Amino acid sequence: MQLTLEFGGGLELLCESVKLHNVNVDLPNGAEKLTMKDLLSWVQTNLIKERPEMFMKGDTVRPGVLVLVNDCDWELSGQLDTTLEEKDAVVFISTLHGG
Repeated sequence: MQLTLEFGGGLELLCESVKLHNVNVDLPNGAEKLTMKDLLSWVQTNLIKERPEMFMKGDTVRPGVLVLVNDCDWELSGQLDTTLEEKDAVVFISTLHGG
């Protein structure tokens, strides 16, 4: 499944400073659909190159990471259970800033 992933607010530093990723994610074995939970696991394994604890906590994103699926807050679409479709755009933005 082709997806566009974007990392901002400093999260791009965890992905070798690359903000935009056009990726092809395979469905998990036996699955008929790709969920955000599946995608987060894939991102942690395939894109995050350093300090994964700054992006993930358990099986979800850390508090302070805004997740948008096609410009809609994932909290409105089911968070980890959100079903992704071909060519969806997922944005991860850190809302925490150092000072």
